Order: sequence, then structure tokens, then C-alpha cells
Amino acid sequence: MDWKIPLFKIYWDEEDIKAVTETIKSGKDWAIGPNINRFEELIAEYIRTKYCVVFNSGTSALHVDLLAYNIKQGDEIIVPSFTFISTANAPLFVGAKPVFADIEKENFGLDPEDVKKKITEKTKAIIPIHYGGRPCKIKELKEIAEKHNLILIEDAAESFGAKIDNKKVGTFGDSAMFSFCQNKIFTTGDGGCIVTNSKEMYEKLKLIRSHGRLEAQDYFSSTEYMDYVSLGYNFRMSNIVASLGLPQIKKVDKLIEMRRKNAEYMTEKLSEIKEIITPKLKQNYFQVYQMYTIRVKSGKEKRDKLKEYLAKKGIMSKVYFDPIHLTSFYKRLGYNIKLPMTEKISEQVLTLPMHPDLNKEEMDNICNSCKEFFKY
Repeated sequence: MDWKIPLFKIYWDEEDIKAVTETIKSGKDWAIGPNINRFEELIAEYIRTKYCVVFNSGTSALHVDLLAYNIKQGDEIIVPSFTFISTANAPLFVGAKPVFADIEKENFGLDPEDVKKKITEKTKAIIPIHYGGRPCKIKELKEIAEKHNLILIEDAAESFGAKIDNKKVGTFGDSAMFSFCQNKIFTTGDGGCIVTNSKEMYEKLKLIRSHGRLEAQDYFSSTEYMDYVSLGYNFRMSNIVASLGLPQIKKVDKLIEMRRKNAEYMTEKLSEIKEIITPKLKQNYFQVYQMYTIRVKSGKEKRDKLKEYLAKKGIMSKVYFDPIHLTSFYKRLGYNIKLPMTEKISEQVLTLPMHPDLNKEEMDNICNSCKEFFKY
């Protein structure tokens, strides 16, 4: 459908075009090249970690991270059901079992109290998500992980630049994944990364990313023998894609500021509607609004009718997320469980359009359409 107001638009400028064009015109280094290392350096510098390894997607990044931690058959990984499916699928990729814990209503992140209940002798890691640009209760989850000697992996796919008390998400856990898919804070079309302060993990991630090959030089430009020391995959990000990442990450603070300004305007307008809950966070939580998600208090029936009403006006909205444990695939795996808060929140949430270039006329249209609907 050709939406009058789409859910998101990609922010780009001439610097993006110039960067990619230069790489293409070079006639070399389209696969492996210097832009990859530079992109990784800029990410690590921004997030304030020692290391970063980029991949062809956030899903690949999470998969490799679990492999690098030697997560395997028989291990259990605590994850939310209220997330994109790759968070739960990643443990399955390595033969482990995802164990679903419920979420808390303030941030839509893992509920620390329910996480405690789900820990067994088989539990090896916790993977919380930072939903839609808002930090979860990561400090509390970190305490739990440390107490039980568990690996803490932040799924920060949607929250590049978010922080608590001026500390960036991605720096609380043992490692963290960010996504650069097209609807994220900044984008390379697709792509992702793992950040960590562990040199051992950094070396493992690089090996697994590229066939388990020891690479002291560019494989395509060198005639030297390079040994294969482990099983690996071809999960590399190309140098062309990384060249787009360089100008994109350099304007990330500008993009976040534009999103936050738009979100503030939307919240002011939508707060007049008693039937919905607008996104609000604690003072010390810095939200970057990768998504702008409201809650319809009365639940699914009314929420779905609002979604249909907006669609008739050409305004796209979408449910992020339907619970993973209720999907056909996970039901076939035997997940017959109840997650009360996850199920309640998932029936209330509706994500409205949000992107840096969203203008006042479009935001007024979205907000006024919501007000019109709730008058009926």
C-alpha cells in the first residue's frame, strides 16, 4: 500500500550517496575493505566499548555471539516473548532452549522478578531487549546475572544511543547487539554488530563471522596462506555497506534529537486522549524513539479498530509485538505457557509513525485522527 504517512522513512543526504559512490567507483574492496574497520571503530567509540564487530544483520550478530560464548545443546537462555522473533530464535540456532520470562509495564522489558523465577541449573544467559528506543531495567537484570554467574547479552537492536544516567545501553552487559536495519535509528539498509569489552570475545566473533579463518590481511588482496582454525560462517558486512554506515553514524545525534523533538510534540497532543497511554519514562532514562508506541487502555478490539481507522486515512500503524510464545512455530515446539503482562501489553500497543523528517502537518494529522476516532 502507498501510505500517505508511512511508519518510517529513511533519513539520507548527499554524504551517504557520495560515500557509497566512492567505494563503487574505486573498482575494488567491495567485499572486504577499510570502511569496515573504520565503521567498527566509530561504533565502539560512540557506545564507549573497547571492541565492535559488524555483521550482515542483527540476527547474524546475535547468532555468532551465542556461538562465541559456547552456548550449546541443553543450555537455557532467558528471553522475552515481547520482541522480534530473532531474540528467541538465536538460542535455537545453537541448540539451546529459549525460556520466556514476562515483561514489566513501564519499559516493556524483561521483568526482573519473573526472570528470577525462570532461572534453573541449566540457565546460561539472559537476553533482555531495550524496546523501541527505551532502556529496560538493565541495572536490576545485571545484578541478577552477576549473582547467578550468568552471561548478560543486551539485545539493543532498536535502541542505539539510548542511555540510563548518561551510560549508554550496550555497556551494561557482557556484550550487546545493535541492528542497522532500515527502520532503525541510523541504517545501512541491513546489518548489525556486537559490542564488547572482551578481547577474547572480539577475536572469536571475527573468526566465526568469516569462515573461522585467521585474517591478518584482506583475503581478496593477499596471496598469503590463511589458516582455518574453527567452524565459521559467511556473516560479513560488505565494505560497500560499511561505507554507508560511516556518514550515517556521524549524524546519529542529530537524528536522535529530531526523533525526540517529534516524539515530545506527539506526546503533548496525544496526552489529551484519556483512552490511551503515551510513552513516558523516568527522568534518568534517555529514550531515542526508534518507535513511538502508545497503549490503548481498553485492549485489542479498540486498538485494532484504531489501526483500521488510521489505515483508511492513509496513516500506517503496526503492532510491535505479538507474543512469540503464541506463534504457530513455538506452539509446535510445545510452548504452552502464560505470560500475563506480555499478553496484556501486546493487545494494547500500537506503534504510530515516527522518523526524523516527520513534519508538523503529518504529526497533526496523526494526532487529530486519533482524537477523531476516540470521539466515536
